[in-house]
Order: sequence, then C-alpha cells, then structure tokens
Amino acid sequence: MKTQLLIILLFISAMATGQNLNAELDALLTKTYKSGEPGATALVAKAGKPIFRQAYGMANLEHNVVMSPEHVFEIGSITKQFTAVGILMLLEQGKLALEDPITKFITGYPTHGHTITIHHLLTHTSGIKSYTSMERWTKLWRNDMTPLEMIDLFKNEPMDFAPGEKWEYNNSAYFMLGYIIEKASGIPYPEFLEKNIFIPLGMKNSYYGSQSAIIKNRAQGYQKKEGYVNAEYLSLTQPYAAGSIMSNVDDLLTWQLALQSGKLVKKETLQKAFTNYKLNNGKPTNYGYGWGLSEINGSATLEHSGGIFGYTTNAVYLPKEDVFVVVFSNCDCNPPGDVSTRMAALAIGKPYPEPIAKIKLEDAYAKSLTGVYDFEDGTTRVITFDNGQFYSQRMGSQKFKIFPQDKTNFAFENSLSTFQFITDKTGVKEILFKNRIDITKGVKTNKPIPPPPTEATVGSEILKQYVGTYQITPAFGITITLEDNHLMAQATGQAKLEIFPETPTRYFYKVVDAQIEFIKSSEGKFDSLILYQGGQKIEGRRKN
Repeated sequence: MKTQLLIILLFISAMATGQNLNAELDALLTKTYKSGEPGATALVAKAGKPIFRQAYGMANLEHNVVMSPEHVFEIGSITKQFTAVGILMLLEQGKLALEDPITKFITGYPTHGHTITIHHLLTHTSGIKSYTSMERWTKLWRNDMTPLEMIDLFKNEPMDFAPGEKWEYNNSAYFMLGYIIEKASGIPYPEFLEKNIFIPLGMKNSYYGSQSAIIKNRAQGYQKKEGYVNAEYLSLTQPYAAGSIMSNVDDLLTWQLALQSGKLVKKETLQKAFTNYKLNNGKPTNYGYGWGLSEINGSATLEHSGGIFGYTTNAVYLPKEDVFVVVFSNCDCNPPGDVSTRMAALAIGKPYPEPIAKIKLEDAYAKSLTGVYDFEDGTTRVITFDNGQFYSQRMGSQKFKIFPQDKTNFAFENSLSTFQFITDKTGVKEILFKNRIDITKGVKTNKPIPPPPTEATVGSEILKQYVGTYQITPAFGITITLEDNHLMAQATGQAKLEIFPETPTRYFYKVVDAQIEFIKSSEGKFDSLILYQGGQKIEGRRKN
C-alpha cells in the first residue's frame, strides 16, 4: 500500500512539474510573439517525445490566418545541417573525401595558390568571399540562377584570408557544398534531398523551397519597416544549399531523431559534424559541420539558427539531457535565438535568472568599476554608472543596462551575456565578457569616458525636412518621423529610437553609439543621409 501511495505521489509531482514547465514556456513565448502580429511555432522534446508544441500569433496577416504548429517556414541556414549530412552520406559511400580539394569537383575554381578542401567549406574556414556580403549580389535577388551562375558571381573575388587562418560565417562555402553534392551524387541538390532524406524519413512537410510552388500550410514571411510588410522577394535558387529548405517543427524533430538513431549516417561518422574544429593556430572555432557548439549554463549544446527574408529560426539540442528545442518565426523582426535558448534552459532545469539587481553596491565601489575597457577581440566597451544604474556600451553599438548579481558578476538586460570583474586590492584588474561559450577578456584603460555630445535646439520647420524613408539596401532602410517635435529613427526590423540634434543637420543616438547626418542636394532638398556607426560611413537615399 505504501509503495502504491509513493508511486501516486511521484506521478502527481511529475505532472505538476510538467505543468509548471509548460506554463513557463508558454509565458515566455506569449511575451515574445504577440496576438495579431507575425508569430512563431515552437516544439520541445525530451527523450524524443514532444512535451510542448504550440503556435503563437499570425501565419498570414492579410487573410487573418492564425498560426498553427503545422505551418511551414523557410528555415534559412538550418539548411546547412542537411547539406553537411549530405556530404557525410557521400563520404560513407566513398564518393568524396573531406580532404578533397574543391577543384576536384569545381574545375578551374581560382584558389589563389591555396589548397581549399571540403573540410574548409564545412567549417567556414575557407577564406572564400561570402556572396551575401557582396553589394552587387543585392541587385540580383529576384533572378533565378543556376549553381554555376552563382559560383561565377563570387569566384573571382579576392580571398578574405588563407584557408584555416580564421573562422568567418560563409554562405558561399555551403552553396559550393551543394554543387559538390550534385557532382558526387550525379543528381541535382533538390532531388538529392528528396530521395535521400525527406522521403526515406517521411518528412512530408519539408521541401527544397520555392516562391512559385503551392506549399501547403506555408506561413507568409514578413519584415518590419514602419509597419509589417510582406518580405522582399528572393529567388530560392540563390540560398540553395546554404539556406533554401522549407519545413515545420514536427519534421525538424523527425530529422533530429533520425540523426540520433543513425538512420542516415553512422554515429561515428555523424560525430565529425559535432567536433569542435580548430584554426591553424589551435584556437577552437566552436563550429563543426553545419552545427554550432555552445553551452547553456554548463550543459553542452549543438545548435544552429537561420535567417532569410521574412523568417528567423533556431534549433538547439542538448545531448546529455536529450532535449531538443526548435522555434520558427515568420518575421525577421523577432529572431528566436534568445527565447529558444531560455526555453532549453528551462527544460533542463537550469533557467537563466531574470536580469535584476540582486544587491546594491556602495557608490564608491560602483564608480571604481566604471571606465573604458579594451578587449582582446579588438572591441572597446564603456562601463558607466548613472543614477544608481550600471550601463555597458560597446563602441558602435547599443547601450545596455547591466545588473549586479553580486560584487563582481553582472547580468545584461534582454541578453544572455554576463560580465565578471576581476579585482584585487588595487581595484579592477580585468573584466571577462561571457556570451555563453564565448569568453573574451578585457583590461581597464586610463582612457577617459567619452562625454555625450552637446544637444542643440532645432526648430520643427527644420526637422520636418528630414521626414521620410532612406533606403540603404533593397531590404534595409531607416525611416525618419517627427513626433511631438522629437525626431525619431527606425531601422528595418529594429525599435524606433529618438535622435538628438548636435547641429541642425547632424544627430546622435543616446542608446546607440551612432550618428546620422542629413545631406542636402544641389536642388536644396535633403535627399540622403549618412549613418556613422562602428567606424563605418553608410549612405541611404531618400525614397519619399
């Protein structure tokens, strides 16, 4: 009788724990993806079984279609997992080797005297120019292009670095891997996916993407400018093996389980995709083949995000805990990386703390932490203390509130990042900036904290001249509005922020280290602006 009672109590306790977890996950997603706005689908699985599967917001604003878990999204760079496993399948079949030079499959590709291998492509260490960073690519988005036409677009660009010298995310590399799959298998990349992955695994809601084909349950993609707009058109022949797959959260769990069970490649072969490869100098890249390697509060993760016009995605797997989390969103305005990581942390019982000040520091000690810090990655951060609140601002970026958890450890507002101050009797020696697996050390300098610009007074008649949308790229611009005599600037997919006059034509942000200058044409109209940020000078042309 006592044993039976104990089993009942344990069952009730497990039910309560599950209900609490679901409530916490739901609250997190409800806060992030609002009713009546572009939304998201989310799935959490433990030991291969879904324990949470929900949808939020709208799949289509024009037709008033509410999001459901079955909806299909463009998954962007999560495609790279499929491409990497395709290469490993061909490796097991003896049709290629990871150390094969790319010229074995792409005849005549200019390597500038270097040997560039399939391994270099898989690990983002090839040094080849990524076509998505090329300005001339933006004019071709609507064009259907063959793989060789796309390769011709970037193949004659200079190398960014010698193979293996640096890690730099590279869409050209995974595009080329798709073409290598075609050459080694003898069939087109989309057909390879269908025959070797989608059909064998029963992934009936997964496709090589198309803008023209009828895709059942397709969630419409959105971008946020002044309001929500349908996403800019992109021919999905262009992301190709780097980002063209469409799927839903159920099929992505099917994919994850197939990998774990060895249905596609042997487990020892798959382990190559989960290895933390190193640069020529021995520094780890925190990347394998199509998966990033990180951690959540001490638990190792395998993960990848995706971003493509109108869609943002993220998938996280924790091998030790056997927990899988995937979130797809149909707007590029609300990426799920942070929320899915917090969901995974909740699912393994290691939640991230809410960023609030847990202690109050004495003013003298608080001020001793402030200053300008130079970091080993070349960045500079300024720590300030104003009216009882700490702030951190990386030069060229946004100012964030940071909150003391104890005397030396600080949590960031709306971020998973943390600071740890290393002190001795003489004061602060150094500071550690931690963003999950990435830890960067900084040292305090004697540089003075830069004073804020002096705010000028500018009349509304002058401010009105600047109102309009200034296009920087076809998909990115800055909209200037005048609200109660305050000039506001809103970049595509970002929050609306006030800008303050330093002179009648030059304005500055207070929460971001950036300035905007309005430029008058020879006709006497302000038809362009220049954005100064992070050492860059970026021009935008006025549309209206």
